[in-house]
Amino acid sequence: MDPQPLSIRPANPTFDEGLACARYLDEAAEGFFHIMLGRRAAEIVAKAYIEPESNYSYLNVTFAERDERIVGMALGFAAEEHRSFSDRPLKRAAGFPALRMRTVQLLTRPMLQVLKTIAAGDFYLLSIAIDEDQRGQGVGSALIDSVEERARASGSTRLSLDVAVKNEGARSLYERRGMTVESKWPKRLNLPGLSLLRMTKTL
Repeated sequence: MDPQPLSIRPANPTFDEGLACARYLDEAAEGFFHIMLGRRAAEIVAKAYIEPESNYSYLNVTFAERDERIVGMALGFAAEEHRSFSDRPLKRAAGFPALRMRTVQLLTRPMLQVLKTIAAGDFYLLSIAIDEDQRGQGVGSALIDSVEERARASGSTRLSLDVAVKNEGARSLYERRGMTVESKWPKRLNLPGLSLLRMTKTL
């Protein structure tokens, strides 16, 4: 049976969609958000998602839907937008005591350092995730098409992202979309399971 038509749409600032965003973020990051934020991770991200001035804001999210069900998500932003974002929405949503928040900041420091290297003029794809039963049906390509449209509309001249070295499936998708490896992080250390490739594409 042929799959139902796919639709791509901007996210809405609702808590339920924030929970969907949190699920896809954690899936794409292989459980990082749950480790970082604990058992309330989905709730914390969903609360931050409703606010406009963070990396995880609904304004940065695009959903793929099929048969009125969200089946995938892409989250990205222009470098200039990222520099205006704050971690305050996440902190407010978490409500952690100072010691726990410092621990969270320590855990997230490597990721934050990577985000600081987004070049001016780039549109950065932070996360893309698709339901397992929808893979291989064009959802990823449709989401990337939408991201590229947003990137051009923002005035960005390149699309960039980071992908785990071990994630060969995602890397193959990005290569088919014309992206090439620009650099590796960390540059001098070999950290199995943690090394990232920065991939870029001129728009």
